[in-house]
Amino acid sequence: MSRFPLSEGVYPAGANIPRVSLDSMDYITRMRQTDRNTTTSDRLTTVLSYGALLLLGYVVFLIVQPFLIPLAWSAVLAIFFYPVYLNLGRRISPVWAAVVCTLGVTLLLIVPALMILLYAGGEAIDASARIRESINSGVPLIPKDMANSLRSHLPESWKDTDFTGPLRQGAEKMASYLAARLGGLLKNLFSFFVNFFILLFALFFVFRDGEKILRAVRHLIPFEPEIQEEMLKESRDLIFASVAVALLIATIQGVLGGAAFRLTGLPAPIFMGVLIGFCSIIPVVGSALIWVPAGLWLGYNGHWGQALLILAICGGVASVADSLVRPLLLRNRTRLNDLLLFISILGGLDVFGLLGLVIGPTMVAAALGVFRVYVQHQEELAQLEKGPA
Repeated sequence: MSRFPLSEGVYPAGANIPRVSLDSMDYITRMRQTDRNTTTSDRLTTVLSYGALLLLGYVVFLIVQPFLIPLAWSAVLAIFFYPVYLNLGRRISPVWAAVVCTLGVTLLLIVPALMILLYAGGEAIDASARIRESINSGVPLIPKDMANSLRSHLPESWKDTDFTGPLRQGAEKMASYLAARLGGLLKNLFSFFVNFFILLFALFFVFRDGEKILRAVRHLIPFEPEIQEEMLKESRDLIFASVAVALLIATIQGVLGGAAFRLTGLPAPIFMGVLIGFCSIIPVVGSALIWVPAGLWLGYNGHWGQALLILAICGGVASVADSLVRPLLLRNRTRLNDLLLFISILGGLDVFGLLGLVIGPTMVAAALGVFRVYVQHQEELAQLEKGPA
């Protein structure tokens, strides 16, 4: 049996050997080269498309960058008050609901908050200036009896400690910091009003187009629609239970603390109220860091009635309000751990400035909500793979 060596194999004699012409072989070769060139062209087109998209995104970021802070504030405020917009949207048109919500947030929240911060900054500057004047004039900030009592409980090597030194340094730093901030604000009033207008303008559109923005966000989450909905719901609950409730409790304690300082005649009541509200988020000790030393100071100087008044308002009424309001608003919702909430606020302030007071815990709560839903679905998939026990 004779065999004919061929490029594709061997065939026995007499078999029907397929004949491939040179033209056909050239055609197959050209087709393979065309497919290879097409694949290379597609890959090059994909790379160029992504490159152009990244370039356009970077250019848009550069355009929007000067206004990121007011845009971020508008997004945060819209997250908190979007349920109110939805309720109004059932009764009136979406445009008018957005207008009403924007005006309401502006008049009831933004303007009062700005006024309180300006008054608090002015009081802090005056108080720190008075402290520096008292120190320079030789008037002791801490009574001698109190200083001697403190020294008697200190180790021998610490009895010569100067208690006014840290107070002097703190007063100077606080005065210089607040003066620089307020001075910069007054110098850049035009920029402030431009950012304020952008905030309100963006807030209106975020309210009105919230559903479209939410649909776009869903497209960015690489999970099934059911998981996406659970993630968004969990994030909303965590943001409300952790951030909104914490800010509301801080506002209540700050208002009551400022009223107590005003009634007792202590200096800078608005600034101290802001400090009490901020310290209320600190785990364990909370706002007691502010009102307990104030009460001890009044009591040591013989003003026991005023000291008891501060104790009753800050330690009694504020604590009762906290214990009543917090469970009512939470309603079995999960929330961030107090320590994690405090760290997220401090980290947010360090990264974003004053905006970080809200956006820091908001981002942490949203990320934790997404992570919890993801872990829960992974555990459910693992249980399904194992089968019934």
